[in-house]
Amino acid sequence: MASSSAVGKLSREEFRRQKDLDAARKAGTAPAELDEEGKPINPHIPQYISQVPWYLETGAPTLKHQRKPETGQTATAIGTWYDRGAKAGPAATKYRKGACENCGAITHKKIDCLERPRKKGAKFTNKDIQADDVVQDVAAGYSAKRDRWNGYDPTEHKKIYEEYEAVEAARKKIREEEIDNQTTTDLAAVRKVAKATKDTDADFGSSDEEDADEDKYADSADAVGQKMDTKTRITVRNLRIREDTAKYLINLDPESAYYDPKTRSMRDAPDKDIPAEEAVFAGDNFFRFSGEANDVQNLQLFAWQSAARGNDVHLNANPTQGEILHQEFREKKDALKAKSRVSVLAKYGGEKYLDSAPAELRQGQTENYVEYSRTGQVIKGKEKAKARSKYPEDVFVNNHTAIWGSWYNSTTGTWGFACCHSSVHLSYCAGLAGREAAEASTPQALLNLTASSAPASTPPPVGERVKQNFSKTRVGEGEVELDRQKLAQALSDERKRKDHDEDADAWPGKKKAKTLKSGNHEVTEEELEAYRMTRKMTEDPMANYIDSTE
Repeated sequence: MASSSAVGKLSREEFRRQKDLDAARKAGTAPAELDEEGKPINPHIPQYISQVPWYLETGAPTLKHQRKPETGQTATAIGTWYDRGAKAGPAATKYRKGACENCGAITHKKIDCLERPRKKGAKFTNKDIQADDVVQDVAAGYSAKRDRWNGYDPTEHKKIYEEYEAVEAARKKIREEEIDNQTTTDLAAVRKVAKATKDTDADFGSSDEEDADEDKYADSADAVGQKMDTKTRITVRNLRIREDTAKYLINLDPESAYYDPKTRSMRDAPDKDIPAEEAVFAGDNFFRFSGEANDVQNLQLFAWQSAARGNDVHLNANPTQGEILHQEFREKKDALKAKSRVSVLAKYGGEKYLDSAPAELRQGQTENYVEYSRTGQVIKGKEKAKARSKYPEDVFVNNHTAIWGSWYNSTTGTWGFACCHSSVHLSYCAGLAGREAAEASTPQALLNLTASSAPASTPPPVGERVKQNFSKTRVGEGEVELDRQKLAQALSDERKRKDHDEDADAWPGKKKAKTLKSGNHEVTEEELEAYRMTRKMTEDPMANYIDSTE
């Protein structure tokens, strides 16, 4: 059968002989076919199993295509796993090309690095280069690949058993000591009380009821051999009174506090807008952080830290010892803190700066509820008081309605009162009359008053003319009409004067020309314009430019 695949297209006679040979092999009268290894092939194997596919045609009868191919690797045992954390020798001293840019190991890249991401990797610093990891190839078998606990260390779980066994042994020992020291059992005491009650009350009940009462009281007694004290037994369920509203019904908003139906707990407050003191239920965390809960947490933290440092402190096994040690620790800590504070103050000083008001008073904190609108208006509650400085504020002296420094005179550059425009400190307020008098006493107001009161035909005095000529509002400002002839004459005179001055600079013995003819000479607009046109502008980058076309 297997050899039929090795033959190509058979004739009718060859096909008939092949069928007869196969029937003889099945009957046992003809020897069976042999494969490439010399092993006989079972003639009863169906043709669809023994027939070799066309892409594996070998030209000889074989069943190799039905066997599992050999990979050359032997599967390891099911308990064999990777050696975690193994390093391949000492670390390198320099960064190698192609290594991890973060830690410097060459067995992985930066994207696969399990070290803490550094601010500057080993590629740029050449410091703290980690050793190369041991790359292992564990060829897991069929069972090892599908074993969910493959690679798990059972010794890790053994530690949990040892811890629980130690706690159980300590609890059992304490219980045995309590039983040995106990003189009378609670059951005998309860029966004695029940008997006394029966003697005093004639209508106590029948004998059956008495037995039931004794059994009821006996349930609350401590039985010998039990591992749990019935008097200290607490219920695990978080029950509530049937008349009270359930926690999840206080606020029906799904975005409110999370409610755990399994433990029936709601840690956060369902209504956060209501103060915790006024709320029906403020959350489990409100009770968890109230009272002596913080002290218990600090005591438990102290016990854990002490046990981690090697001290025999256990809060559940010996709470009294833990409380005493914690008290001693706090006293020593306070004494050391006070000692260091005294030494620092003695060395650097500054004790006067430590006596200050509490932070609540300095920052103006309060528990008064205040509600504001979108525009900043107070809707509910009292508005927060403004912080005041150590200097007196809003103190008006000498009949003033504004404080000193509320007005500034830009003309004279002085400060004063805004109510009367007085620039004299501690002066008496004159009100609106003082403001009008201050405005009328300005230089500009005096000039306007002099110009309006003087006759139009008579010229002003010499002093006033000089003051007007050199005033900023008179010369070179406003709309000025220039006379062309006078401007040409002024330009000619200005050029002659500058040529004469340049000759005087070249010849030190020669005197410079005078700009003004006399001390009371009035500068005209044409002379001023000629001076502006002929002056040298040193800050102008085009000042030295000369046009050759002129």
